[in-house]
Amino acid sequence: MTPTLTPPETAAPPAADERCDRCSAAGKLRVTIAGGSELVFCGHHANKYADDLVKIAVQYVTEPEFTWRGADMMRR
Repeated sequence: MTPTLTPPETAAPPAADERCDRCSAAGKLRVTIAGGSELVFCGHHANKYADDLVKIAVQYVTEPEFTWRGADMMRR
């Protein structure tokens, strides 16, 4: 049997009803960590914890109007 590789699923930005895992404000950032678990953060907490989040994130996606401080760190 020939093994088949499937592309990883593309993460979607947080839905309008998704809330920050820290404070329950509207989600602006979705971070996927190893193993596939996801965390959602508001803009304030996403930027506050950016240094730590980039260490554990394997993928991230933001709301279109939100600029995450960790984006530049993820590209390095």
